[in-house]
Amino acid sequence: MGQKSISTIKGYHAHIYYDATSKEGAAALRAAIEDKFTVEMGRWRDEPVGPHPSAMYQVAFEVEVFADFVPWLTLNRNGLVVLIHPRTEDDIADHTAFAMWLGEKLELDIEVLKQLITR
Repeated sequence: MGQKSISTIKGYHAHIYYDATSKEGAAALRAAIEDKFTVEMGRWRDEPVGPHPSAMYQVAFEVEVFADFVPWLTLNRNGLVVLIHPRTEDDIADHTAFAMWLGEKLELDIEVLKQLITR
């Protein structure tokens, strides 16, 4: 398998997972992210959606934001589980081979992504 160019990365997503007991902390983290970084906040998803096994919201950010945002998020995630992945136009690899986890690694439903590709 040949090396991939980082130019294939068009941006990143961070998925911030929460449950009923951690939603308040997720809201505080969301407010801090919005205050500190130029990112695009996704909506609250209180039920599992797509390949994601629990409630979450998405943070979309540009390549240039990675170096400041990801270290900050690493230190300030309030114990929440976070999936960070690039956007390379290969959704399956982005969510698996190229994925980075802060906290516990959750089991994603990759079959959902496979079904989307075959449509």
